[in-house]
Amino acid sequence: MGDMNAKVGFDNTGYERVMGTHGCGKINENGERLVDFCSTNNLVVGGSIFPHKDIHKLTWYSPNLRDKNQIDHLMINSTWRRSLLDVKVKRGADVGSDHQLITALIQLKLRATGKKVPSRKRFDIDKLEDIKV
Repeated sequence: MGDMNAKVGFDNTGYERVMGTHGCGKINENGERLVDFCSTNNLVVGGSIFPHKDIHKLTWYSPNLRDKNQIDHLMINSTWRRSLLDVKVKRGADVGSDHQLITALIQLKLRATGKKVPSRKRFDIDKLEDIKV
């Protein structure tokens, strides 16, 4: 997660593997850098995948409340993409910033490892031939 000030927008042409079509606005220069970084490092931009109303996607509001953008993002390794169930903005949280809190709902399915069979301690019987032992 991070404050990237990157707008990724909704047009994912060429970046279908990296982002969805549910972003806000148009991509900017920082957004292009972020999408290239995600593409290089096998990451997915989580906030652009899930369909929500704009109030649940916009992460920054200007002091005069006229300008608003989706500039903060949560990225996840594409291996864990199916574990990500939802990404949403929580507007009521008091975080002491002009940015909104982003939350993610993740469900992990962990596999049990096999039971460990206690190994028997083996004695070195060749040492018994030594007189000192």
